[in-house]
Amino acid sequence: MMVRLADTVETPDFTEEEMDLTSCDLAAQAEGDPIDYGNGIHAVDALYVRPRLAAIHLVTANGRVAVVESAHNAALPRVESALAALGFDRGAVDYLFLTHVHLDHAGGAGAMMQAFPNARLVVHPRGARHMADPSQLNAATAAVYGAENAALRYGTLLPVPADRIIATTDRQVFALGGRELEILHTPGHAKHHQCIFDRASRGVFTGDLFGLCYRELDRPDGPFVIPTTTPSQFNPADLQRSIDLVMSLAPSALFLTHFGRILPTGAYLAQLRRMIDGHVAAALAERNRGDRREEYIRQGLASLLRSELVACGRGDVVDQAMDLFAEDIELNAQGLEHWLAHGAEGAPAG
Repeated sequence: MMVRLADTVETPDFTEEEMDLTSCDLAAQAEGDPIDYGNGIHAVDALYVRPRLAAIHLVTANGRVAVVESAHNAALPRVESALAALGFDRGAVDYLFLTHVHLDHAGGAGAMMQAFPNARLVVHPRGARHMADPSQLNAATAAVYGAENAALRYGTLLPVPADRIIATTDRQVFALGGRELEILHTPGHAKHHQCIFDRASRGVFTGDLFGLCYRELDRPDGPFVIPTTTPSQFNPADLQRSIDLVMSLAPSALFLTHFGRILPTGAYLAQLRRMIDGHVAAALAERNRGDRREEYIRQGLASLLRSELVACGRGDVVDQAMDLFAEDIELNAQGLEHWLAHGAEGAPAG
């Protein structure tokens, strides 16, 4: 039997005080202020689609700033306001890091690069050309969301000058005011996905690698998480290996784009892995359905999520939660359909 690396790594223990900080985080966010996580790390709610869905993180050190993710164009004023509240001007931003170029993470990159004159855009090499010329991203996003809805969500995608783009290498280290930020290439959600490991705090900015947390469903023992299998490069074996890689660093915290700081407890990781396996199983169960396969996958995912809510003690909010999940069920089903149609790479043996 194959043993995952993470199975051999001890999950960090966390105190009750550390666990309680998640509720404080959300209280600050609800008031519209940047969330202060300590260690020079803050989060800004991008207000993408709804509150608490997409976070933009700020890392600061000795008067310099790195921004992690851009969300959509409309998030720029919120980031500028947060920088001002923290005592920084636009010229203090040295880097804009993107975990990948899906537009809920990268749609506002061109606008931010125009606003921050000293910044360099740091992106996986597979994503760099799309930042210099976003025309294919525009077309792909319109195909998923519809042209009108895509324009409402993201606005006009602006190109970034090629000489301001840094295409990363795995394990590349960036200096920020004496602080070291290390790039980890982490495929699985997308081939061009990367995480950023902050050596000072031992926190990791994880993009979509560690799933989506619906903070409305937080429980006393932790958040509710589901993976994201959106089109078009999902690979479950790569995803699990990338999770193992991050956990081998014994991170102190995970900073999710969707949404905010998570402590990598054993319970959180168990649910994430269980839900990845459940999504894969729901797709493979319908692989011979023919033209209606995506519809059946969608139904299977809805059933999976309902069962998980009940198992987690949130059966009282199933109907409300399914409203929250609706778009992600749709996108995850699309991604799993694409995965099956292209050979189901990374599917479990047997």
